[in-house]
Amino acid sequence: MGQRARLLCAMLCVFTVAACAIPRGAALQREITREADAENATVEVVFVTREKANAIKTWPVTGWHGHYHWIGASHGHDSKVIRAGDLVNLIIWDSQPNSLLTNEAEKAVRMEGLQVSAGGAIFVPYIDSVKISGLTPDQARRRIQTRLEPVVPSAQVQLSTQAGFGNSVDLVSGVSKPGSFPMPNQNFTVLGLIAQGGGINSNLRNPLVRLIRGSNTYEIRSDVLFANANKNTRLYGGDKVVVTEDQRNFTGIGASGKEDIIYFPKEKVTALEAVSLMGGLLDSRADPKGVLILREYDAKGLRFDGTGPSKSQVIFAFDLTSADGLFAARNFHVNPGDTVLATEAPAVKTQTILRLFGAALGLGAQANSLANAVN
Repeated sequence: MGQRARLLCAMLCVFTVAACAIPRGAALQREITREADAENATVEVVFVTREKANAIKTWPVTGWHGHYHWIGASHGHDSKVIRAGDLVNLIIWDSQPNSLLTNEAEKAVRMEGLQVSAGGAIFVPYIDSVKISGLTPDQARRRIQTRLEPVVPSAQVQLSTQAGFGNSVDLVSGVSKPGSFPMPNQNFTVLGLIAQGGGINSNLRNPLVRLIRGSNTYEIRSDVLFANANKNTRLYGGDKVVVTEDQRNFTGIGASGKEDIIYFPKEKVTALEAVSLMGGLLDSRADPKGVLILREYDAKGLRFDGTGPSKSQVIFAFDLTSADGLFAARNFHVNPGDTVLATEAPAVKTQTILRLFGAALGLGAQANSLANAVN
């Protein structure tokens, strides 16, 4: 009997030590949110309802500028228009004897590589500068020929162009064949340029199309661009198009199917969608009443009248066991840089203790059997 008592005492000591170091998968909700109750709390906790979810949409945006800005499609000339920087090649034919431009041996004069000046003009002998920017090649040819008529009445003008900076666009990255492309006409579009570059690389995750025009930058997701004809904007000379990956992401951790950095699959992701992207909540561990989103605001965006965050660090809490909580999570937008935490259910700790206790009792029974066998 004394030996059994000693064995039981030893097992209880082992159980006590083990219980003090119970393995933890994720934090409990109350462990995270209790800091907001401290006297000098540095964290604000917001329990999100449907009503609050709509109000929070007016709070300052974090992690990015809030939405993609793009230019709608427009219609231009079906023909190419001459711009500053283009190169113009002229052939002027004149069969008249004693011509000012030609001689007996050659009835045509060639003037190649005439660059259109910043003012939009080229120099032609005997008629000085002729402004041709903004004209189609045929319109420019007729203008030059009209200006020549008083000097060389029988002259016939032939004109061709090579695109310069003002009539070419750059496709920088994200396609099979990046490079500088001349604009065939003034209806050359973003999708036309991407097609000439061989299409978007298939290994890009969530491709984003960025248009750089002068000092302005515009962005659109490629799937939205492909799906909407009115988004296929017309390019201007000097435009630059960059195809890259959408780098916006949030961190998913806790009692979920996946703990990872998760990239946005579309422009906006709700809290409910974020939980799905994390692989859902683990049935055996997660607390559906304790889904938390951690977010940091710039101090300049703080509000103390209830219309915005009162602390830089805010924890948004969702109860996914109620209709109100589910609709709130469906209307709440996750921001890039947020952390989505699936907390552990309080019952998990109790279950772990019971499992340890049951294991200890099983060990005790085995030890008693062994002691009886020895005796």
